[in-house]
Amino acid sequence: MKAQVITIDGTRKGDIDLPPAFSEEYRPDLIRKAVIALQSTRRQPHGTYPYAGIESSAVGWGSGRGVSHVPRIKTGSRAAKVPQAKGGREAHPPVVQKVLLLRMNKKEKAKAFRSALAASASEEIVRSRGHLFTGQIPVVFEDSFGELGRTSEVISALTAAGLYQDIERSKSSRKVRAGRGKMRGRRYKQRKSLLIVTAEKPLRAARNLAGVDVVTLEQLNTELLAPGTHPGRLTVYTESAISRLGGQ
Repeated sequence: MKAQVITIDGTRKGDIDLPPAFSEEYRPDLIRKAVIALQSTRRQPHGTYPYAGIESSAVGWGSGRGVSHVPRIKTGSRAAKVPQAKGGREAHPPVVQKVLLLRMNKKEKAKAFRSALAASASEEIVRSRGHLFTGQIPVVFEDSFGELGRTSEVISALTAAGLYQDIERSKSSRKVRAGRGKMRGRRYKQRKSLLIVTAEKPLRAARNLAGVDVVTLEQLNTELLAPGTHPGRLTVYTESAISRLGGQ
């Protein structure tokens, strides 16, 4: 399987052989499982105060008074401590000991990553995800693309390659989040656009573009290739990143 290598001017430089991973079987079930496992690593343990609702001197009255044996406050007859009583403990509260991390078999995880890579090279899957572009995918730039220092230069290169329309799509999708999340540091929602993968250093000049993620090959994972468990992200590689990916 081959891909075109293009220059920052949008002209064709030549062809490059894609690694065997780009021919992997499409397994959306494994991709979803891998992404959810990655998301679980960011969950924080939370639980209630262990003594909530039971810090009371209440004791039961015992037998012989025609009432239940629940603990009762010393200055009256009101029940306390038990879940069915006012101010009592919660029956099954969340506990910090709960294991939130989801695990996945190593071979399954590796296959999911390869499957997500292959999905990013399928025009049908990428277009079904809503991405806008012209030309062939995967998009492979010459290495000089990863050395661009200005955002305007990156925009020019992406426009020449027929990819900038997807960034505009992401920019126009920004909206205020519904619900309480808008008060908790996640006020806006926005569509994902390009994923730019370089060999050694991330392309910092593209960080501020709408919906764009810039990573090195070592940082690449299944969640970046399939945000929200949906595979087929529009991905841009540099020539050296593809070569190094084939050597893994």
